[in-house]
Amino acid sequence: MLLLLWQEDNGTRLGHKGPKGTFDFGLESHKTIFEVLCDSLKEACQKYEVSIPWYIMTSKQNHQETIEFFEKNHYFGYQKEDITFFEQGELPVLNEEGKLLYNKEGKVNEAADGHGGIFTAMRKSGVIDNMKQRGIKWAFFGPVDNVLIKMVDPIFIGLCEDKKVLAGGKSLVKAYPEEKVGVFCKKQGKPSVIEYSEISKEMAEKTDEKGNLVYGESHINCNLFHIHAIEEISKDKLPYHSAHKKIEYLNQEGKVVTPEKPNAYKFEAFIFDAFEQLEDMVIFRVKREEEFAPIKNAEGQDSPETARKLYEEYHKMQKC
Repeated sequence: MLLLLWQEDNGTRLGHKGPKGTFDFGLESHKTIFEVLCDSLKEACQKYEVSIPWYIMTSKQNHQETIEFFEKNHYFGYQKEDITFFEQGELPVLNEEGKLLYNKEGKVNEAADGHGGIFTAMRKSGVIDNMKQRGIKWAFFGPVDNVLIKMVDPIFIGLCEDKKVLAGGKSLVKAYPEEKVGVFCKKQGKPSVIEYSEISKEMAEKTDEKGNLVYGESHINCNLFHIHAIEEISKDKLPYHSAHKKIEYLNQEGKVVTPEKPNAYKFEAFIFDAFEQLEDMVIFRVKREEEFAPIKNAEGQDSPETARKLYEEYHKMQKC
C-alpha cells in the first residue's frame, strides 16, 4: 500500500506563514499537523509490521520549505527513504477580461492546479513508476489538513477488493444542507461528486420521503485508487473548475497591486472528477468523530479549535 498526501497551499488563512502541514494547531505537545499524521503512520507500520511508502505532494511555493521542515525534525522518526516529496503543476491566472496577469517578478502569474493535478504530477515526477517497482497495488489519497485522517485502513481496501472495483471514497452523512463539502452522486450512470460551490440551493436542501437529504453523502476527500486506475487516469488531464480569487499582480505602470476584492480566476482540477472514468466505486461511510477533523479556517467551524477538540476526544476514547 502507498500513501499520498497533498499539501497544495500554505496556512495563510490560519495566520500561519509556512506550509499548512507545519502548523501547530494547539495541542499541549505542540505537535504540528505533519507530526500527528506521522505518528499515526508509525503506529500502522508497527501494528502491521510493514514499511509504508509515504508520498507528499507540495506546491512550487512550499516545496523546499516542506523538505527542510522534515529534515530539521529528523523526519519525525519515520524512515527517510520511505518519504518522497514531489511538486504539483501550475496553471496561469486570468483577470476578469480573460487576460494574463503578471507577478511582482514580471513573470506570468500562475497558481497550483488543484488536488486533481496529483495524477499528472505523479506521472511526471516518476512516482507511478516507483510504485510499480515497489509492487504497490493500492494507494490512499488524502489532504494534509484533516488531523484525524485514517491513511491505513485494511477494511477499506478489503471492501474495494471484495466489490472488485478500482477505487473507493469515504463519506459522512452531511451535517446540514449548507455544509461546505462535496457530495457523491452519479452522472450519466458513472460515480461522481458535486462540489459544494457548484451545487444549487434547491439541490442542497432537497429531501426524500423520509426527510433525509437526497444529496447528503459527503465526500471528505479520503480516497483509495488501484494502481491500474492511477496509471490510466494520469494519461489525460482532468477538467478544470474556475475560482474567483483575490490575486496580487503587476499593473501597466510596474506597480504591485493588492486587490481588496476578487479580481481574477484561477483554475483547478478536482480529484473526484477522476471517478467519472470508472465504471463503479465503493462509497464507504465512516464516523465523523473518528475520521474528520479538518482545519480550514482560523476561527469557527473547521478551525484549529474544533479540530483540536475532535483530535483530543478521539484519542481519549482510544485509551479507554
